[in-house]
Amino acid sequence: MTVKTLAIVGAVLVALSTLTACGNTIRGIGQDTANTVNATQSAGKKVANSVN
Repeated sequence: MTVKTLAIVGAVLVALSTLTACGNTIRGIGQDTANTVNATQSAGKKVANSVN
């Protein structure tokens, strides 16, 4: 293998690793957002129940 081929393979591996990390981050943000919505709804229900 030439140096050029190794450089291309290395660049592809770095790019794939970066894209995988971004995918995990986006998935985590989605889960955090869903948890926030659930917590807000739960708190709203508790407030509504305490008023009644």
